[in-house]
Amino acid sequence: MLITNIGELTTNVGSEGDRFGALRDAAVLIEGGRIAWVGAAADAALDAEEIIDAGGRAVIPGFVDSHSHLVFGGDRAAEFEARMAGQKYAAGGIRTTVAATRAASDGQLRERLQDLVDEMLAQGTTTVEIKSGYGLSVLDEERLVRLAAEVTPEVTFLGAHVVPAEYVDRADEYVDLVTGPMLDACAPHARWIDVFCETGAFSVEQSRRVLEAGIAKGLLPRVHASQLGPGDGVRLAVELGAASIDHGTYLTEDDIAALAASDTVLTLLPGVEFSTRQPYPDARGLIDAGVTVAIACDTNPGSSFTSSMPFCIAIAVRDMGMTTAEAVWAATAGGARALRRDDVGVIARGARADLVLLKAPTRIHLAYRPGVPLVDRVWKDGVAVFTASAEARGTENHGSVAR
Repeated sequence: MLITNIGELTTNVGSEGDRFGALRDAAVLIEGGRIAWVGAAADAALDAEEIIDAGGRAVIPGFVDSHSHLVFGGDRAAEFEARMAGQKYAAGGIRTTVAATRAASDGQLRERLQDLVDEMLAQGTTTVEIKSGYGLSVLDEERLVRLAAEVTPEVTFLGAHVVPAEYVDRADEYVDLVTGPMLDACAPHARWIDVFCETGAFSVEQSRRVLEAGIAKGLLPRVHASQLGPGDGVRLAVELGAASIDHGTYLTEDDIAALAASDTVLTLLPGVEFSTRQPYPDARGLIDAGVTVAIACDTNPGSSFTSSMPFCIAIAVRDMGMTTAEAVWAATAGGARALRRDDVGVIARGARADLVLLKAPTRIHLAYRPGVPLVDRVWKDGVAVFTASAEARGTENHGSVAR
């Protein structure tokens, strides 16, 4: 398949003078689900089995969402309403979702999960990481990672999300459960281990126990840290070689220096600050300091119930000091780095053919026209998984972000 007459192609393959790899009047050839060739439309061979005319519109890599919580029951709309009326956000609200998730059947959780995956595909997300963390028992955490593994290989065991109600004032005992029977049950379905290292969740010492136990089981570490206030979670993540620390709303100068000197990606979650009215991180300052930044949606029912990466890009540009090119890079190549992937987030020979055709001549429109459905077509591994025209006719687009 040849996609040609692309007005602006964002490859994320940097070159001198343009580290984002933007090409004008470009074309992309896809063979066997992979990118086979990228270049000028004038140089494209026109003997492909299928030729798609982009009509001068923009093409970008599929979004790589490296932080989400898609398997859950219920919602917390009332909590959102209270926050908008002035109530402060706190980690304890997670327990409300735990109760609803435990009460939901596998079928109900699977249906909600697929609905959210379809939402993401329709907005250009072709790779997604999914965390557990709303079961907080051996049985329920195992089924959450098992269900997540049905739609993505990027599954994270987050049994250490908060201390469940039945273990209040016995946090160390709960950590024993997480690092023992719960980890044993969940590790076969997961790639990653995560912990919420934060006041009201888990201490640095408890977080270290969780991460080191996961690492011993072959899982790779990532960390929730510095969302509600400054702490030592960032330095713990860097010390243990975590692929990413996520949130980073409150960072010290030492945190920033440690991140800049490491391979750990800082994953910013603009939807959280939008929903909780916390201050937006200074992405401009972080990037200028040498920190590698990703953007993710953190889709969850409590603090960020959005699945729209274009929305998060628009926030990052308006309120966090990023250029549109930087924000698109962070939502594609940056997310891939946060997942330690080099086969997604770029449009380069050998990469997976995950592409998004926009209803716009340039990626700038993702921030310029916030809230407007600008995704026209999405390909995953070279296969069309969403087309806006089909949706307009009421035809269901049902896909997967697997692999």
